Amino acid sequence: MRNPHNDRVSADIDGQGPERKCILSGDHDARDALIRLAIAPEGPDGACMVLPDVMARAPGRGAWIGVSKAELEAAIGTGKNGAGKNGAGKNGGRLKGALARAFKGSTFTIPEDLPQRIEAALRRAVTDRLGLEMRAGRLILGTDRIAEQARSGIVHWLAHASDAKPDGSRKLDQAWRVGMEAEGSGMSGVTLPLDRAALSVALGRDNVVHLALCDAGAAERLDVPLQRLLRFLGGSEPAGDVSGGPEPNGQAVSDGDGPGPDPGAPVVAETR
Repeated sequence: MRNPHNDRVSADIDGQGPERKCILSGDHDARDALIRLAIAPEGPDGACMVLPDVMARAPGRGAWIGVSKAELEAAIGTGKNGAGKNGAGKNGGRLKGALARAFKGSTFTIPEDLPQRIEAALRRAVTDRLGLEMRAGRLILGTDRIAEQARSGIVHWLAHASDAKPDGSRKLDQAWRVGMEAEGSGMSGVTLPLDRAALSVALGRDNVVHLALCDAGAAERLDVPLQRLLRFLGGSEPAGDVSGGPEPNGQAVSDGDGPGPDPGAPVVAETR
């Protein structure tokens, strides 16, 4: 399969898997660190819309971005530093030019709420992964149970809702450090960009405030969408603070389009 220039496959310097190039900044990064954009099929009005493909599974040509939400808004012209006041304006700012080069020969529109759509898709990717790990019996809930497992030294990942009480989070963080023989290191669980209401709805449980994983593989799988969300929102957690295990490794792929269609991803019009 031919790979367009923005979907070039190469190993990054750390051997973490294939690289992609951000069409806005020009920087290269691991595939798992960037967000893929794709063109959805024509709508009733005949327009093809650029939509997020955060799982990178939609067929066809993709374009990758590695900027924050604020930087994307500025590139579209919808943020505080952008030129437009309502929507993407006549030319869509720098993003439209970058996409035109990536999607050569394609006609498309950029939705004015593209940054919000990306954020919603990234949040859903995190909550979907949490749900999968819970259904597999790997997600631990409940302060007392988490504290017990943390002190036993088997917790690989610890997290708190954004509205968790600081005292409760500190106690679990301390239990985790004791279990990991890391007292005095400052190691702590990640504060999720999700409050207890969002976590409770996503997991179908009442009052979900603290979460933990004792499975290293599960922690690595969750770390990928979580780090992508945190970066997009303008911050990130060091990998060692998010997970007690090693950093996740990317998988080499033969092309830049992922393993196949995802029911939740846009179906992309093929471009040549």
